[in-house]
Amino acid sequence: MTAEQKLRVLIVDDELLARQRLEDLLAKKNEVELIGMAVNGPQAVEAIRSQAPDLVFLDVQMPGLTGMDVVREIGPESMPAVIFVTAYDHYALKAFEVAALDYLLKPFEDERFEQAFLRAVKTLELRQVETMTGRLVTLLQGREDLEQQAAAVAESPPAYLERIAVEMRGQVRIVPVKKIDYITASGPYAELHVGQDTYLIRERMQTLEDRLDPSVFFRIHRSAIVKLERIEALLHSAGGDYAVRLKDGRRLQVSRSRREALEQRLGLTL
Repeated sequence: MTAEQKLRVLIVDDELLARQRLEDLLAKKNEVELIGMAVNGPQAVEAIRSQAPDLVFLDVQMPGLTGMDVVREIGPESMPAVIFVTAYDHYALKAFEVAALDYLLKPFEDERFEQAFLRAVKTLELRQVETMTGRLVTLLQGREDLEQQAAAVAESPPAYLERIAVEMRGQVRIVPVKKIDYITASGPYAELHVGQDTYLIRERMQTLEDRLDPSVFFRIHRSAIVKLERIEALLHSAGGDYAVRLKDGRRLQVSRSRREALEQRLGLTL
């Protein structure tokens, strides 16, 4: 690939938002030509064979034909440079790391995309795609292990959220859950309160409650979830209403039905 040639890129992902996210990031790069997008494995195989892209962003989890099925179908020796995209942060990532293959963990930040992209460009410039062939073989050889671990992950309870993707002015911001102070309901949306910042996401409070670590967060009201360590005091009025005061002075109402459980969590009862 010379300086005059553009990097021909193919996106393969069955999720519309994931494809749009990669498309938006690649659109900022003058040296890239997006030659197409495939929404499933068979389309990916056809596009790779017919269009011979330089680089493929390849989703790992797709119905019917997975990302690794695509590699097997094409053959590791015939694959272009590839960056895997995955939502799994348990079994698959270990395999990619062992094989020294790059990957993006959904949802990913712009900086992480940039790292993976530049690494792929360097691989192409140094003509090291052949080296990647051996890495893909290593990955495929461990495929049975991966599938067994994938099944175990599917049968086990979902991991607690560690980060939440927030769309803001055409960009996706990644909010680490550990930085959230509290969450409040706002109609069909939820507001994530992080210090002085507030981020709006379209998600039900019940879903968030189920996906957050209960040892860290507690739902004090149908419209409020609070990080326990942010609570400074539990307040009650003569009328029997309860509230918590957070360390920043903010007060949030506590449902009477949740007061006793909250007191237990705060160690206020024996």
